[in-house]
Amino acid sequence: MAATINSYLSFRDTAAQAMDFYQSVFGGELQRSTFAEFQVSEDPAEQDKIMHSMLTTPSGQVLMAADTPNSMEYTAPAGHSLSVSGDDEAELRGYWDALAGSGSEIVPLAQSPWGDSFGMCIDRFGVTWMVNIAGAPAAGQEAPAAAAAPTPADAPGDAVGV
Repeated sequence: MAATINSYLSFRDTAAQAMDFYQSVFGGELQRSTFAEFQVSEDPAEQDKIMHSMLTTPSGQVLMAADTPNSMEYTAPAGHSLSVSGDDEAELRGYWDALAGSGSEIVPLAQSPWGDSFGMCIDRFGVTWMVNIAGAPAAGQEAPAAAAAPTPADAPGDAVGV
């Protein structure tokens, strides 16, 4: 199995609700285990906390999350964003509508200088999202040309370098 990098979100008592919400937005299969199932806390108030949850979307993307134990300091998400990008406008606008609609827009989803539609929002769980919908290059810009194959210095039959 190849190594992967996955986002792992931490919450204070709202991991179950957040992951249910993300499943409603992105679809897919949601797995979760509680503190009680892993027997990681003797505190009755923590038994229903989420020890580990994993959402695998229909396209194979993975998002993980857990609740922070009461004995640990919790810091709300800051200094990072989750980015969703592609070229299926209807799919990505649906994600945007659900995520931004649950919280607040930072940058409205609109045409960007690089030709894509781009927006930033914070969902109702405090997670910052960026959505980028691939589009045509902005006016005055051309799409990158395909690189031409380099011409060999000495092609067969040439007398270069003799």
